[in-house]
Amino acid sequence: MKRLIILATILVVFVGSSAFLQEKAYTIAQLRALYSGDPTKWPKPELHDEAKPGFKDIGYLGRPTYPANNPFSEEKQKLGKILFFDPRLSVSGQIACASCHDPELGWGDGRRVAYGHSRQTGKRNAMTLINVAFYEKFFWDGRATSLEDQAKFPVQDHVEMATDLTIMVKNVAAVAGYRPLFAQAFGSEEITLDKIQKAIATFERSIVSTNSRFDSFVKGNSKILKDDEVMGLHLFRTKAGCINCHNTPLFSDNKFHNDGQALLGSRMEDRGKYNLTKNLKDIGSFKTPSLRETNITGPWMHHGNFPSLKDVIEFYNLGNPISYQRAHVIPDSLKNPKSAMLKKLNLTLTEQQQLEAFLKSISTQVQKIMPPKLPE
Repeated sequence: MKRLIILATILVVFVGSSAFLQEKAYTIAQLRALYSGDPTKWPKPELHDEAKPGFKDIGYLGRPTYPANNPFSEEKQKLGKILFFDPRLSVSGQIACASCHDPELGWGDGRRVAYGHSRQTGKRNAMTLINVAFYEKFFWDGRATSLEDQAKFPVQDHVEMATDLTIMVKNVAAVAGYRPLFAQAFGSEEITLDKIQKAIATFERSIVSTNSRFDSFVKGNSKILKDDEVMGLHLFRTKAGCINCHNTPLFSDNKFHNDGQALLGSRMEDRGKYNLTKNLKDIGSFKTPSLRETNITGPWMHHGNFPSLKDVIEFYNLGNPISYQRAHVIPDSLKNPKSAMLKKLNLTLTEQQQLEAFLKSISTQVQKIMPPKLPE
């Protein structure tokens, strides 16, 4: 096999007030052996200071845990699945959770932004529910602190399912076929908002990635990734800087960052987490999405403006340039600087292609599941 020499792992070593760059070259064969072996011997990631606190490297994801106040049961998961696919939770009786989170569309909806009640268009892309069990906060702005809490937001949103929570509970309780299902899941036929939330959350925690080729690789199958994918993995952790935000086995740091896409002054303006906190430092901050299954969960970003992974990579390669439209109408206080972790990467076209190849290696196939029969 052709031996490709690549530049890798640039370490900045400080001596007094001066610094020098120490370079080390690896062959593809060496990288393949390193990354499919002991993670403690992997090349060191190139981290910005902002990313270092609490940093945990990428790796095998594993399975989720369930909270003590909502432990797993098959009966509860079954009930949650039925509720998830039931459009009677909406005021029109036409929109279910699955309408925006379709398993055959990567548990999203494949649209730039979601639409809901009366064909109204939302402002943000419907985030995939794959691996949602591993998040700490939910939605692009983190407004929900648990999956149980998250379940109620779309129901009462006037653009989504547009129904009052009390009415939604009455509608479910009016379906006689639900009573034995609630009895099996909770020991009582009584139907409450709390039980509905817990059942849906239990089902959503079951939406977990199957093992990707990346997972097989880091567990020791050194031949399963192609050379470009191995190189893309190394670029991900070093020159490309992706590891700064997309770390941990989830490929998300579970934090919020301003990546320069608030689009201030435009018709797509979205101030992100600021809308929730009113903290000026949160303007333009959005949750770091997991990159697992990213190849099947497009279009990408909170606004869904990126139709391909190539577009995403090129945008980050340019350093996420902020473009203010109608800058004269935007107060200086709102012009929050993007994260210091974002800068021009100077990736070559070949390196961009290798990075894209690696991202596809942490994706699997679209899941196809049979929608449940709804109770009557």
